[in-house]
Amino acid sequence: PQDSEKAKTLVHSFLKRSMPKMRDEAIQDLLTRKAVVLEHYHKKQTKQKRKKTKGFTAKQRRELRLFEIEPEQQRYAIFLPLHELWKQYIRDLCHGLKPDAQPHMIQSKLLKADLHGAIVTVTKSKCPSYVGITGIILQEFKHIFKIITKEDKLKVVPKLNNVFSLELDGFISYIYGSKFLLRASERSAKKFKLKGTIDL
Repeated sequence: PQDSEKAKTLVHSFLKRSMPKMRDEAIQDLLTRKAVVLEHYHKKQTKQKRKKTKGFTAKQRRELRLFEIEPEQQRYAIFLPLHELWKQYIRDLCHGLKPDAQPHMIQSKLLKADLHGAIVTVTKSKCPSYVGITGIILQEFKHIFKIITKEDKLKVVPKLNNVFSLELDGFISYIYGSKFLLRASERSAKKFKLKGTIDL
């Protein structure tokens, strides 16, 4: 009998700890009916939000001069290997630029391609002083190209109101800058529409 009482006390205290929200009468009722369902109460864990690492703002990038090319680095010969890499990249992208390739297919791929390293020429412009500028594209921004010429001069040429041409393995492509006002990363996802005539 003493062991029985000890067992009852033990079970009662155990149930009290396991089900703290239950009153003594409810626990006693469960014991008399010999039907016990133990419940486990989880402590609510507060999820810690991960802090997103923020990059530099446009103002900070300008202050740090992240995109400026030092004068001693502004030499055409330095970037010729970059142009060779770009040519190989375009050949791989267009599957070799074969003579039987369809021009509009190559054109569509070039419109989405990365142009850093391409040699371009300004063929038409509303500003005559830009016409004839030829060089390697060093940087492409939303509204401008930064081009290094053979004379080792860094030219900042706006895309707006300018037509650029680039030639590779006999294939000449024209870029209408006014329809090209996008960053390089945005162009890769954009769908360009074929248009019959395009003005500056």
